[in-house]
Amino acid sequence: MPDERATSAERVIALETALTGFAERKTDTVVTPSVGLTFDSIIEAYDFYNLYSWETGFGIRYAKSRTNVKGTRCMQEFVCCCSGKPKEPNSTSSRCQCQAMIRLLRTDDDGWYINEFRSSHNHQMLNTCAEKLHFPSHRHIDKYTRELVSQLRENNVNLSKVYSTLATFFGRVENVPFTKRCLRTLCGKLSREQADDDVRKTMAIFSEMKVQDSEFSYNVQVDDESRIRTLMWTNGRSKKQYHHFGDVVTFDTTYKTNLYDMPFGIFVGVNNHFQSVLYAGVLMRDETVDTFKWIFDEFVKMMGGKRPITILTDQARAMEVAIEDVYPDATQRWCKWHILKKAKESLGSNYTKKSDFRAEFHKLVHEMLTIEEFEDRWAALLEKYSLTKNTHLTQIYETRQKWAKPYFAGKFCARQTSTGRSESANHMLKQYVPPSCSMNLFVKQYNKLQFDREQEEGFQEKRTRLSGAVLKVNTPLEMHASKVYTRKMFEIFGGILYESGSYDVEEIIPKQKYIVTHVKAEKREKWFKCRYEVNVSDNLGYFSCICGLFEHMGMVCCHSLQ
Repeated sequence: MPDERATSAERVIALETALTGFAERKTDTVVTPSVGLTFDSIIEAYDFYNLYSWETGFGIRYAKSRTNVKGTRCMQEFVCCCSGKPKEPNSTSSRCQCQAMIRLLRTDDDGWYINEFRSSHNHQMLNTCAEKLHFPSHRHIDKYTRELVSQLRENNVNLSKVYSTLATFFGRVENVPFTKRCLRTLCGKLSREQADDDVRKTMAIFSEMKVQDSEFSYNVQVDDESRIRTLMWTNGRSKKQYHHFGDVVTFDTTYKTNLYDMPFGIFVGVNNHFQSVLYAGVLMRDETVDTFKWIFDEFVKMMGGKRPITILTDQARAMEVAIEDVYPDATQRWCKWHILKKAKESLGSNYTKKSDFRAEFHKLVHEMLTIEEFEDRWAALLEKYSLTKNTHLTQIYETRQKWAKPYFAGKFCARQTSTGRSESANHMLKQYVPPSCSMNLFVKQYNKLQFDREQEEGFQEKRTRLSGAVLKVNTPLEMHASKVYTRKMFEIFGGILYESGSYDVEEIIPKQKYIVTHVKAEKREKWFKCRYEVNVSDNLGYFSCICGLFEHMGMVCCHSLQ
């Protein structure tokens, strides 16, 4: 015997009958069960009784059922949510032995009919929608709403915004057919489903990416029990970008919001539009020297053997040791973002947004060009704010060769030391990746981030190829720069060219050595360097200034331009 009877165009269903006859009836409810009422299926009967319970002010649930000798269900009861006894006599349970119910039996044509209907309850009925939505039978989330919730949560939309979005779809918040508490339960269930068989799902994503991109590659380091220890991946476009712009790399591991609390490392660079580019991502179980050695060695292999000239990291000692071993010829420096972050944590009220110290400290960190400038300004700053004995400032001063720009002005850094690429990468990830997400979801969201970064690069490429350049001084030098630089780099060059007008030039050795002096030297603070020596060689083909800007970021400084 089938579990339901075949539908017929000639047969009117119970709900349709209830709706069409309501105008002539004097009942308080649109839907009212009655003995003898028939249904095509158990589901139809459940929905009918559930509509009645909504109108009346209670909830329902499945109860007793019975099968015949052939194993086919032949009886089903639906009861009030308050039916039955509580498990403990002194508890918060709402069960109070309510007798309200309907009993369904089979019809001769494989349908169902109400054999018994008890309408009386021994408890209060609920009146408002807000109250009734807390009954499990009234928390209806259809598959389309469920899918929308899943997509929003995967894209890191918080619970309140998800509920507000659903309210927009349903017209207003009162029309959402379930509570925020129910939504929270659903989100937890979706997260658990996402995490099930996580490794297999992650490998499936990688296999699909390999089909779409033949240059995509990944590698897994496992422990003695064949569990993932480290997982690194990159794609063909990232490899191409690294080939062009990979002389300087920032590597950061401060992001840690996945399900397994695994640190996420990201290799970041900067392209010719001065945008952050993502070279590779790596999930790691720990941050030991051996793990970092594997990561740095594997990164070079994935990138075709090219090693970075300069690598910027946080202050982790294990990372420093690994870099010295794997990249012995590379210059390692600390990201200034980490220096500023720790300063904020350690200096308290001295480092608030409104404090003069914070502004002056940032100026010191970002704008000092020479060691002499830095040392003089540091001493003056600590003296001014009575911080000469501050422990944290003493510690970072002792390590200034690792992070202060003047100490590696001659090392190529593509200006990454002063732009917070680590901070930018972390901020971008937090926008895409939800907290405590599974590994496979993390990889999917990382890919979305990478796609969006590529779109931003595409916009700058279009801007460079088609948009005109706005000239500030209209000199032959500026016109030439507008043809060889990307639009973003030309804008930076324009600022440097404008600044060059603030300097006078004195020729010391014809066509070989010049002294460049700021025209308002007497008005600048005493620790600001106002005189720069510029040396010229290669028959006026190469200019070298003591500020080291060209060697540091690849763009001629204002002193050489003048």
